[in-house]
Amino acid sequence: MHIAVTGSTGLIGTALVRSLREDGHQVLRLVRRAPRAEGEVEWDPQRQWVDTAGLIGCDAVVHLAGAGIGDHRWTDAYKKELRDSRVLGTAAIAEALASLDTPPRVLISGSAVGYYGDTGARAVDEYAPPGDGFLANLCQEWEEAAGAAQEAGIRTVFARTGLVVSPQGGAWGRLFPLFKAGLGGRMGSGRQYWSFIALYDHIAALRHVIATDELVGPVNLTAPAPVTNREVTAAMGRVLHRPTLFSVPSPALRIALGEMSGDVLGSVRALPRRLMDSGFSFTYPHIDEALRAALKDQR
Repeated sequence: MHIAVTGSTGLIGTALVRSLREDGHQVLRLVRRAPRAEGEVEWDPQRQWVDTAGLIGCDAVVHLAGAGIGDHRWTDAYKKELRDSRVLGTAAIAEALASLDTPPRVLISGSAVGYYGDTGARAVDEYAPPGDGFLANLCQEWEEAAGAAQEAGIRTVFARTGLVVSPQGGAWGRLFPLFKAGLGGRMGSGRQYWSFIALYDHIAALRHVIATDELVGPVNLTAPAPVTNREVTAAMGRVLHRPTLFSVPSPALRIALGEMSGDVLGSVRALPRRLMDSGFSFTYPHIDEALRAALKDQR
C-alpha cells in the first residue's frame, strides 16, 4: 500500500513507519520543511497548507501530528499551541484529502481517551458521550476538524489513544527512569484508572484499522484491562524488581503540574469495544506483559 504519515518522528509515528516499511509498504512522511529525501511531502499545519501533489495515489493517511500534551505546563499560550497543532493540522489534512480527484480510502486521525473526561471507576466504550474539561473539549474539536474528509466520503477513523507503554517517550518514558532508580510510587490516591496500551499493540491496531473497512468513527486504542495507578505502581515494582515506597500527594501534583494535574489524577477507564468486535487480538493485554515487552524493545 501507499501510506502517508504525519507526526512520523514521534514515538508512535517512528514505530509505525518502521513497521510498514519492513512489510514492503511505501510510506510518505509529511514534514514541516522543504523535502530533503525521497518519500517526503511538505506541509504547514499552522498555515493549513499541504502539498497535495505529493499525496496523489495514497491509499491511506495516518495523521498523528500534534504538540506533546505533557511537554509543558498548561499555560494559556501552551493550551493554544496544543489546540492549534491538532485542530488546524487536522483541518489542513482533511481539506487537502477532500480536494483530491481520487482521495485515499481511509484517514486515521489521532485523538485520545481524554475525550471521555474523568470517568472514575465507570468503564466507557466508543458509544459514551464526551466529558468535560480542557482535554475533553480539545479532543472534540480535534475530531470535528476532520469534517471535510468525512463529507468527501473518505472513511475516517478517530484513534482514541490511551497511555502508550514505552520507555522511549510519552508518559511512560518519564516513569521508567524514576522506577528504575527506586523513586517510583503511586500518584494521588492511586485509585484513578489508566487506560494503557503496549506500543506493539498500538502499531498493530493502527494497521488493523487501515485494513478493516467496517471501522469508521471513534476507535479506542487501549488494552482491554485498564488498571489503576496503584496497580501500575505495583506492576512496575514487580517487573523492574524495585521498591515502590514513594508517593506523590494530590496537592503536590497540583502545585507542580498546575491544570495538567487533572489529567494525571483523573480516571479514564476506556475499553476497546469496537477494536475487539472487529476481530483484533492483543498480544500484550495485561500491564505486566506490556511492561516486559517495553523493556525488551529497549534492549
